Amino acid sequence: MTFARKRVAGVAAVAVAAALALSGCADTGTSGSPSEEPGSGDTGNLAVTFLPKNLGNPYFDTSSKGGKAAVEEFGGTFAEVGPAEATPDAQVSYINTATQQGVGALVVSANDPQAICDALNEARDADVKVVTFDSDTNPDCRDLFINQATADGIAKIQVDLIAEQIGDEGEIAILSASANATNQNAWIETMTEILAADHPNITLVETVYGDDDDQTSFDKTAALLQSHPNLKGIISPTTVGISAAARYLSTSDYKGKVALTGLGTPNQMREFVEDGTVTAFALWNPEDLGYLAAWAAQALITGEITGAEGDSFSAGKLGDYEVGADGTVLLGDPYVFDADNIGDFDF
Repeated sequence: MTFARKRVAGVAAVAVAAALALSGCADTGTSGSPSEEPGSGDTGNLAVTFLPKNLGNPYFDTSSKGGKAAVEEFGGTFAEVGPAEATPDAQVSYINTATQQGVGALVVSANDPQAICDALNEARDADVKVVTFDSDTNPDCRDLFINQATADGIAKIQVDLIAEQIGDEGEIAILSASANATNQNAWIETMTEILAADHPNITLVETVYGDDDDQTSFDKTAALLQSHPNLKGIISPTTVGISAAARYLSTSDYKGKVALTGLGTPNQMREFVEDGTVTAFALWNPEDLGYLAAWAAQALITGEITGAEGDSFSAGKLGDYEVGADGTVLLGDPYVFDADNIGDFDF
């Protein structure tokens, strides 16, 4: 199948500046008085703290860059905190600290759908608005989820890419992030269903987890190839995993013999596309994802929205968005990167 290469809003030629200075605590800014209207929030407390799965991850560096830009646009204060490793309960202490500091909103990419729920609900009880992005919690634990794309859309584009690259037959494996990552597991479940329904000649032989760690993902790639000598392709729906797998393939005898696709950033994957290790991969614009999440937090804080289905808000340069079912806001469709267009992007 050949894909239409289309841009989503704000994706073109994104310039990434120097790495963000990581802050260990949030500046709460000037706190105003809560509005008398229920659910209208504290219009003066525009302190927004981003809590990614882990720090030092290029994907989240980029999403936080977008969040910081949005917060500056609406006159708030921005902070980014987080653990070094993406483990299920590693984010709890950062949520508790932000709650004690009285921030206006937390923007969180959850390492586990349930492990941080109690802490998030304590934050909400303290009038902290909670926006999840990239990886959701249980809907009862947050006000909004900013979804990068639908699970079906993300799963389908990865399956279609690998099917095109291996001639729609043969053994494939999946190299995922952590076993508890809600977004990864949703995509994998849907990919498995699509493979069974539409690609009977492709066999998924194993799913392994690199825990969003470069070296672990590199080692898991090597182990997959040793365990499955007939492997024709790997799908890695994680930016850390796909770049680690590409690094392994690029210097091995498997280069050009084993296809690799998944979700990656152009800057991580450019050299592997240019040297022929990878033909095509997909992603959304993580900078836009962080930008939209920050504007959603602002809309909740000021009372522009409550998070109810049908609410709408303005997201700066990205335009207007509407809240869908289950408090979800959709960024847009995935985008396919290949040798023809990867030079147009910088993130």
